[in-house]
Amino acid sequence: MSEAVFGDHPLGRPVIGTADVISSVGRRALTSYHQTMYQAGNVVVAAAGNLKHDDLVALLEKAERKQGKAPGKGPRLRSPLVRAPRPSVRFQRKRTEQYHVCVGAPGIARSDRRRFAASVLDALLGGSASSRLFQEIREKRGMAYSVYTFASQYTDSGLIGFYVGTRPENLADCLEIANEQIAEVAEGGLRNGESERAKENLKGRILLSMESTSNRMSRLGKSLISDTELLSIDRIAAEIDAVTPEAVSELAGVLLAPEKFSASGIGPGEERFRDAVQRITPELPARAAA
Repeated sequence: MSEAVFGDHPLGRPVIGTADVISSVGRRALTSYHQTMYQAGNVVVAAAGNLKHDDLVALLEKAERKQGKAPGKGPRLRSPLVRAPRPSVRFQRKRTEQYHVCVGAPGIARSDRRRFAASVLDALLGGSASSRLFQEIREKRGMAYSVYTFASQYTDSGLIGFYVGTRPENLADCLEIANEQIAEVAEGGLRNGESERAKENLKGRILLSMESTSNRMSRLGKSLISDTELLSIDRIAAEIDAVTPEAVSELAGVLLAPEKFSASGIGPGEERFRDAVQRITPELPARAAA
């Protein structure tokens, strides 16, 4: 899916790399990279749990003295995404009982003020068992066992979309229903109490996640690495509560417009996949084939 949305940009590459690239990396290149990047000036240390801040700082300062003066940061590892490439399609043929399909588009950056509205939109559309896609596709029609939305935020861009896993005969209908629900939200057709339920669900999940020490640690580290403000839980809850239904609808219209959709899929036949995608964004399969 990342390759379909971001193309040849580094954001579209697999994090683990490819066999050809990995096999071509020699000892000298690996050593040079390690010496450049694995330096105290590039390291972020995050910790949570039964510890004392001053004791941890003392340990880190001791380790730093052994290494020597911390150099400046290494070179930027990837160029920023100035403009997203044109939407595209990716498909992998595999003998599976179901089709597994993602449809989505570029999202917003981690520092974007609209990130709270994006989180509410994600919760409302497909973030829980009470969300629109889950209710309309799985509960009401029984067309798919698994359906959900996803939203990732990077330093300069993001990824937003939905996933559905379903039998071949249901694929086109599932994508069409999902597209209809997104369009209804984008047009301002939120139901009574729908936005508030999504907000409460989102705040509840955040609070529950803070019961994990490792999640607390990761939250601190991500804030430092991405150079974003570390907000208190109360502030986050207040920002979520401040999101208006109009803001959610507007963002759905901006980010999830059919003409911005890319699609990726795995399944037994590409023709059925492309026919299903064409139901929600007619130009995409033809453009990708060209």
